[in-house]
Formats: sequence, C-alpha cells, structure tokens
Amino acid sequence: MKVFLDDERRPPDGWRLVRWPSEVIELLEAGGVEALSLDHDLGDDARGTGHDVVLWLEEAVATSDFVPPVITIHSANSAARARMEAGVAAIERLLARRAGRGG
Repeated sequence: MKVFLDDERRPPDGWRLVRWPSEVIELLEAGGVEALSLDHDLGDDARGTGHDVVLWLEEAVATSDFVPPVITIHSANSAARARMEAGVAAIERLLARRAGRGG
C-alpha cells in the first residue's frame, strides 16, 4: 500500500489518502505500507503534523528494528520540509548502521 498524508492535495492514482498522523502510524503498525508521502501542515497542529510521523518512524527504527517504507516529503513548508528531510536522513543512517552490524 502507498500512503499519502495531506489535508488539501489529492493523492496520485494508486495512493491511499489519510488526513492525520495517527492514521499513518496505525497503518505502519499493521504492516504492508511500501511507500509514504508526507505533508507537514495538516490544518490542526493539535492533531499532529507530518513531522510527527517522521519522529515515530525514527524511534521505531532505532528501538524495534522496524523496517520503514520508502519515504517522500511533499510539504510546501520549506522549514518543516528541511526538518522532516533531516529526520529521514537520520532514519537512513540508523538503517545503514543496522546493516553494518548484520541485522
């Protein structure tokens, strides 16, 4: 499954639209997510942002050997995009370290 987190844009064909980080995390926990495209600003910061998903993924990779899907950031918020991309880079470093230790 390909998951598209956004509050305004329509997802590309073949992608499942979700509105909130909690929905994305629920799908990730259930398994079967092969690709993830994240927006940052979702219209209600109290319910979370795309960055919350990146933080969840980073923790899951670091603490439970979670295998993340391919992650794309499509946010127009340049500062938030940079933070999210830094988080994705951290996830990639964790995965590289994991591969280096043979697991």
